Amino acid sequence: MKMHTLLVAVAVTAALGGCQRTSFGGLSTQPRPAPLMPAPVGGVQSGQLAPPMTDGTTQFPTAPTAPQQANPDVAAANAPELTREALIGRWSAGTGGSSCDVFLSLTKWTGGYRAASRGCVGDAAAIAAWDVQGKQVILADSSGNQVARLYQSANERYDGSTATGQSISLSR
Repeated sequence: MKMHTLLVAVAVTAALGGCQRTSFGGLSTQPRPAPLMPAPVGGVQSGQLAPPMTDGTTQFPTAPTAPQQANPDVAAANAPELTREALIGRWSAGTGGSSCDVFLSLTKWTGGYRAASRGCVGDAAAIAAWDVQGKQVILADSSGNQVARLYQSANERYDGSTATGQSISLSR
C-alpha cells in the first residue's frame, strides 16, 4: 500500500511540475539585439506609361504550330501490325491542345473492348470502347460509333484523327 501511495505522489508531483512555466528570459547572459528601424515609405507616383517600342525588340515570338499530320494512306501503309495485348493499360491522349488519360482493357464491350477516359474533353470524352482492325486502332463511343482512328507512329505512340477531323494521339 505504501508503494502505491508513493507512486501516486510521484505522479502528481511530476504532473504539477510539468505545468510550471519554463522561461529562460531571466537566465540569458547575452544582450538582446536592438529592434530594427522601420523602412521609410515613399509617396505613390502616377503617370502614363511610355508607348511600346516599335523597333521589334519587345515583340513576342511567333506561336508554335502543330506538327503537320502525315498522309493517312502513307501512315497506314507503313504502320506495323498491332496486337490487342500491346495496347492494354493507361495511355495519355492528346487532342485539341489538351491531354487526358485513356484506359484500355480486354473486357468485351459494345464496339469491341472496354475503354474509359478521365479528364478528356471534346471527342476524346466520348471514348468508351476500342478495337484493333488491321494496322489501326479504332476508338468508339458507348454506342459503338467510331470516335477516332489511329496508326502506330513510334514505339508506344499512336497518331490519327477523330471522326470530326481533329488530330489525336495516344502515348505512354
